[in-house]
Amino acid sequence: MKKMTKRSFSALLSIVAAVVMVSIPAYAHHGTNISYDHAHPITFKATMTEFRFSNPHAQIFFDVVDEKGNVAHWNGELTNPSNLARNGWTRKRSESELKPGMPLTITVFPSKAGTTTGVVSKILNEKGEQILLGRDARIE
Repeated sequence: MKKMTKRSFSALLSIVAAVVMVSIPAYAHHGTNISYDHAHPITFKATMTEFRFSNPHAQIFFDVVDEKGNVAHWNGELTNPSNLARNGWTRKRSESELKPGMPLTITVFPSKAGTTTGVVSKILNEKGEQILLGRDARIE
């Protein structure tokens, strides 16, 4: 077997370091099952405030009013726009079906940190019709 030179060892070490540096953020990003409580979904009557059809995940922002009249500003994470588009949910559709001010019933898996954020399970319009399923689900 041929002996490795200092120069080739340095090159190999540089390549390994580069691969590790690139892969760490990708690994760290996918913490959905760690960060959100999938065993205890919460369903809200809410008012839609904004929908962002952007990477890395589409997001919906909505307000929830409690029994005392206090408003909590929530946000929900969905899958990425390309997955939504493959299932028929485009930017144009989101603009037409999720208008600011419209009432929604939204189910989320809440943050384990106790913040007003969650992963969206499903969204119903005011007629009770399912208009959007959440992460990794197929749209009907």
